[in-house]
Amino acid sequence: MATKVVDLVYWRNVGKTGVVFTGLVVGLASLFQLSAITVLSHLCLGVMCVTVPLRLYYKLLELLRWNAGTHPFQSYLDEDSSLTDKETVMLVEEVVLLIAFAVTEIKRLLFIDSLIDSIKFVVLLYLLTYVGLLTNGLTLVIAAVIALFSLPLLYKKQQARIRRTVRAVKAFVRKIRNMCVNMYNKVKPSPASAPTPTPPAPAPKPKVKSK
Repeated sequence: MATKVVDLVYWRNVGKTGVVFTGLVVGLASLFQLSAITVLSHLCLGVMCVTVPLRLYYKLLELLRWNAGTHPFQSYLDEDSSLTDKETVMLVEEVVLLIAFAVTEIKRLLFIDSLIDSIKFVVLLYLLTYVGLLTNGLTLVIAAVIALFSLPLLYKKQQARIRRTVRAVKAFVRKIRNMCVNMYNKVKPSPASAPTPTPPAPAPKPKVKSK
């Protein structure tokens, strides 16, 4: 399953990836005007408008004895998409572990297990409120799909240039950080020198009485 997703993302089969990518983007964009059930129904009807005539055409060729009775979609029917018992158990375990981890992290952030992490979470939520005002979740999903199918291929083609850019940005950030640290060390007040303790005065010598 993971190998098929990687093949789609990296456009190793251009035809299949193009169909999946176009279908996802068009289907998600259609949700702006139609409900999910309507979009799904129309997609299935569109596919069957192609498969039914093609199946009838092959059936007609079989009746006319111009075809040996081959099914036009036999390769798709023979493809095993079922999961074995072991794969099902592993998939369920991964989903359960992911949900448990998410619940634990949210509980830890909401109930201030770590003050720094909770402050970061508050800042993230505050920024998400502005994101919600500018766009909606469906737009973000469409943008994520486009990025999923474009960024890995872009990184693969421009890997050397992207790595040089990342190194230059890291060096610039490191230079700025070192400059800020040096400026802080210069203006930082020096710690007050502790007063040197004064030695105790010597005890007076007792006077010797004269006889």
